[in-house]
Amino acid sequence: MTPGRPSERSAPEPDPTADQATKDAMSNATTVSPAHSASTASTLITNIAALVTNDPSLGDNSPLGLVQDAAVVIEGDRIAWTGDQSKAPATDNRVDVGGRAVLPGFVDSHSHLVFAGDRTQEFNARMSGRPYSAGGIRTTVAATRAATDEELEANVTRYLAEALRQGTTTFETKSGYGLTTHDESRALRVAARHTDEVTYLGAHIVAPEFAEDPAAYVALVTGEMLDACAPHARWIDVFCEKGAFDGDQARAILTAGKARGLHPRIHANQLSYGPGVRLAVELDAASADHCTHLTDEDVDALANSRTVATLLPGAEFSTRAEWPDARRLLDAGVTVALSTDCNPGSSFTSSVPFCIALAVRDMGMTPDEAVWSATAGGAAALRRNDIGRVTPGAYADLTLLDAPSHVHLAYRPGVPLVTGVWRRGERVL
Repeated sequence: MTPGRPSERSAPEPDPTADQATKDAMSNATTVSPAHSASTASTLITNIAALVTNDPSLGDNSPLGLVQDAAVVIEGDRIAWTGDQSKAPATDNRVDVGGRAVLPGFVDSHSHLVFAGDRTQEFNARMSGRPYSAGGIRTTVAATRAATDEELEANVTRYLAEALRQGTTTFETKSGYGLTTHDESRALRVAARHTDEVTYLGAHIVAPEFAEDPAAYVALVTGEMLDACAPHARWIDVFCEKGAFDGDQARAILTAGKARGLHPRIHANQLSYGPGVRLAVELDAASADHCTHLTDEDVDALANSRTVATLLPGAEFSTRAEWPDARRLLDAGVTVALSTDCNPGSSFTSSVPFCIALAVRDMGMTPDEAVWSATAGGAAALRRNDIGRVTPGAYADLTLLDAPSHVHLAYRPGVPLVTGVWRRGERVL
């Protein structure tokens, strides 16, 4: 399991705002020294039963770099020191976490949070075995177009606070529910107020108005819409699938985005075999996401590239679809990320711990592999090495579990184990 070669990137993001009850629900960890500003003070987090660093040179020399009886020093917004608690340096503050586990904050590298409405009736019909003829993504498009900027902002803030309570400290999110120049660009402006990992997904589906002329819609996505959206995004994405965009259309869209400075990612091989994965590798996409239906050639291409296979088990859970074969990818040497795919239609979960449990139970991953993929793997899918690990110089993004080991994330599925979160050096839960 190789974390790829993500480039250094250090772009701070504003903290999502949790409600006051969440902020007040601090863990049983005890702060023993007076508080100082995170910008000037150093803090020792000690009495860590098991620390996941994702640095193989530390601890047990595994990919997790697991350190027992550990401590971490935070200075400002960065990790300053990691190691055996008996060797910890003096600091301004000290937090005793009482024999609990600490791991990097989760990196959710695939989500769709800028939307309005929900699709409860669609989900209920699917789970009840009843036919349902509503419009799927088009239903969300109509609700999103009708929503005000304030309503979209409130939804994003709500779901980010929800994710933060479950240990997510970095997230990517996409447009894709507007499908007009105005609505796609405003979705990206909303997203950019919360994260630098913003993805332009005008090519989610062909907009309803262009149903009879998909070529004209591709021209819009690669022309006027791209011009309006590129200043607000880092990434460009396309849903390469039957019923959405074929390989030639996807290549044209991603190539146009690259020419405007947006780096590719791609929804690939989710519903059927197709060209998405090999196109991702051809264009050096940061990630190929879903990766459910893969040929041996697809797996080999991923294994010999920088492209991360991002698996999204919430989608399979919510649609009763075939599970991706994570074991096949890992055994071939592919870098794997785990993310939520949080969206109102096919994966309405913001819980990375839930996805870890699914990956272990149904996708052939070990608990260690699933935790690595949800932290360092997500960082690799964003081509970053300043997150997803607990080593000096990385951002001080930490998740504290009310458990002695990270294995409990899969061992105790559905239990709210996250009891503390530090983001950029500040305790936010």
